[in-house]
Amino acid sequence: MSLRPLKQDMSVFNNIGLELEPVGIKYEFFKPEGIDKLDKVLALCEMVKEAQQNSKSFFITRDNEDCAGKCAMGMMEGPEWGDSGEIGEKMEIFQDSRANRHCMTHYKTFKPGTINYAIFSPLSKLTFEPDLIVFVTIPENAEKILRAMSYSTGEMYESKGTPIFQCSWLYTYPVVTQKINYILTDMSFGMRAREVYPPGNVIVSVPWTWIPVIIENLKEMKLVLPAWRLGRDKWLQEEAKILQSVDEKAKTVTPESREFTTFGSE
Repeated sequence: MSLRPLKQDMSVFNNIGLELEPVGIKYEFFKPEGIDKLDKVLALCEMVKEAQQNSKSFFITRDNEDCAGKCAMGMMEGPEWGDSGEIGEKMEIFQDSRANRHCMTHYKTFKPGTINYAIFSPLSKLTFEPDLIVFVTIPENAEKILRAMSYSTGEMYESKGTPIFQCSWLYTYPVVTQKINYILTDMSFGMRAREVYPPGNVIVSVPWTWIPVIIENLKEMKLVLPAWRLGRDKWLQEEAKILQSVDEKAKTVTPESREFTTFGSE
């Protein structure tokens, strides 16, 4: 099936100093046209890295995924012994199986059978409107992306995750809930065990509804705030000037202008 052509200008992401190229992801029921299938087997958490390293677009099916990612995408329902929580106890991630079972109640995944293909494309090769853009970067740059979310909306930064099954929090939760999510690479059992990314990086997943907001705000806002360039002492002086200016202006507000009447009063 043909994909909706890319119409948004993503070039602003080239201006924020990203070390690794962002990757767009699209989920489809029908087989996508004009894109090759990945010729290897990886975990879902490794797919973005694969697109970054080889700078090419590809799609996967359930047989390309060798971990729990296919369950997050609804391509396969997990076995009963998997749902029992025994795995987490035996891997010493949880004290016992009941903790693992409780952890599994938090996930947001796609309804089984609704997704058969997942397409991955580095930003430079992106030709379709993605469902999700994934950024892997240092905290300094992750802050720019998150602030671009909040800059015009006041939206709160929010990170959702669990010790296991982080693929659901990065690749399905944002699409299902329409919420931007971010996670430290150090805090994912599977990614850390597979050595997908170095410690200290942040992965930010942006669903399609937020992409236009992020793009427009990155164009307008200062990527590095003045307070960070000045240094502590100079900033404290500048901060005092700003506060004094606002305080003096507030004093010009007359008592009459502050008066108000309750609804229904004469």
